[in-house]
Amino acid sequence: MNDQFKYYSTNRTVPVATLPEALLQGQAGDKGLFLPENYPAISPDEIASWAGLSYPEIAGNVLRRFTSGVFEDSDLRAMCEDAYGYEVPLEQVTGRRHIMRLDQGPTASFKDFAARMMARWMGRLMESQEGELVILTATSGDTGSAVAHAYSGLDRVHVVVLFPIQEVSPRQRMQMTTIGGNVTTIGMEGQFDDCQALVKRAFSDPDLSAVRLTSANSINIGRLLPQTVYYFYAYSKLADAARREPIVFSIPSGNFGDMMGAVIARRIGLPSERLVIATNANDEVPVFLETGRYAKISPSRVCISNAMNVGHPSNLARLVDVYGGRMDETGKLCEPPDMDLMRKHLYAVSISDEETRATIRGAYEKYGIILEPHGAVGWAGLERYLEENQVPEDRLSVSLETAHPAKFPEEVEALTGVNPEPPPSLVGLEDRLEEYPVMKTDYEPLRDLLLDRYSTR
Repeated sequence: MNDQFKYYSTNRTVPVATLPEALLQGQAGDKGLFLPENYPAISPDEIASWAGLSYPEIAGNVLRRFTSGVFEDSDLRAMCEDAYGYEVPLEQVTGRRHIMRLDQGPTASFKDFAARMMARWMGRLMESQEGELVILTATSGDTGSAVAHAYSGLDRVHVVVLFPIQEVSPRQRMQMTTIGGNVTTIGMEGQFDDCQALVKRAFSDPDLSAVRLTSANSINIGRLLPQTVYYFYAYSKLADAARREPIVFSIPSGNFGDMMGAVIARRIGLPSERLVIATNANDEVPVFLETGRYAKISPSRVCISNAMNVGHPSNLARLVDVYGGRMDETGKLCEPPDMDLMRKHLYAVSISDEETRATIRGAYEKYGIILEPHGAVGWAGLERYLEENQVPEDRLSVSLETAHPAKFPEEVEALTGVNPEPPPSLVGLEDRLEEYPVMKTDYEPLRDLLLDRYSTR
């Protein structure tokens, strides 16, 4: 096991961890987030050789760099085949501008890519361990349903999901609250940041030492590693990889886990020219990149791209760390990062609800494509970047569509006149029985529930 990659905490006061330790802890013991000590290099020639491979095959090629010494390559390949049995469409919009639709999985969200692989990794690790594991996670929309679906029925693993009642769409909510079994969903009378704060507090609460907690939020490094794969997939299918052609990705961002997947992909060899980081009105990161000063937004601003209503993204601490700085879990900038290099690699932009709606309407009228609010933020961000920077017409660019338009039928139909046909995962949701308790954002009731249900004492 000495050849395993090691992971350190962004707060840097606890020992490094192996991948199994980092996966099963979720958050580091000092409240920091895990990052790889080293980044394995993938050469342009190898990326070029992936052009004819399937998504599961590319996933195995990327992820084996991080799972060496933990899972045999043959086992990892089998997990990838099992996890990714769905299409990953790359839709040409105009010229060399594309949309990558990450909405074809079992819960119609990009969160399926990470949740399904994490569930397989954790399920395999639990086979050699005693006791039970509790996945405690907060969701702003799609994480909860993806995690609940991926872990449903997994032996000796329980799932507890906190979600803000007023900020998820009915279909997003019903995807979580109709599963039952080993999945418990709790509606919170607050915002996503409140839910996330409760999760982080639980991880550092000594009173919960008898409950074996981990997370499936993007605070868990297991969420980020699988999210590096689809950037390589898009690049290998669309780019001239042999001559290391640069590519621009636009990523709609809330808690910035998807962005960190792209940052890690860049570190290990993805030839990305620049990453467009597109937020909604929660513009704390665009402001930070512009000014070098960080101030979280509390309460977070409520926007129609609800999964991005995050006023203090956890993964900003990771981004700061990658660029040589240090930020603690509260958002305090302890050491500044290399802001010039960060600005060279990242372009951050805030898109208003008005612009989001105009983008949904305009994309349909001009190109005949259907976007939902999150994907529209990404597409608007890409258009803004290309225009402001006078990027050549032949520059390859890809915007991520992170959720299926049928999750937001009222908004989409009002703007385009089209009621998007729901994928199989959304059909019949309204007929299923929902069950979930409702809590205020006080910590003690959540702590008591976890102790009552899952304590080993």
